[in-house]
Amino acid sequence: MKGKMRVPNKVFKTRENSEWVDRTTDSYFSGKKVLVISLPGAFTPIWSNRQLPSLEDLYDRFINEKGLDDVYCMSVNDAFVMNAWAKDLGIEKVKMIPDGDGKFTLGMDMLVHKPAQGFGYRSWRYAMLVNDGEVEKMWIEEGKNQLGLDDDPYKITSPLRILGDI
Repeated sequence: MKGKMRVPNKVFKTRENSEWVDRTTDSYFSGKKVLVISLPGAFTPIWSNRQLPSLEDLYDRFINEKGLDDVYCMSVNDAFVMNAWAKDLGIEKVKMIPDGDGKFTLGMDMLVHKPAQGFGYRSWRYAMLVNDGEVEKMWIEEGKNQLGLDDDPYKITSPLRILGDI
């Protein structure tokens, strides 16, 4: 990654206790050092079977060993989907961030079109270490494209690999 990059400003429409709650970029990133892992979609096989459960299992190590304030999972899905997915997998530590309209992901230059899968626009699989709103490091899976002509690569953004790389 060349140069300094700040995360995009956005208001995220979230659901907490059956109520709409607006969360800003600042509420997630200001004054905090966090890990964000973003993925193509909730309930997808790699995330549901491997990546998100692994992230949840390693959460305490990211906090205690690496000194992070929090760990986030983001996807271009709405709050209902993200909350249902976390509940389905028993996720209690990792915070789910719904980027329902994809504007944050677009601002990160990670919004991709995946017509081969019939998905429309989604996030490319990537992770980033963010310190007080500034991106310190990014991990981006290879093969980013706008046609969905990929096998949804999952090597660089493995939570265990990232843990060893911070």
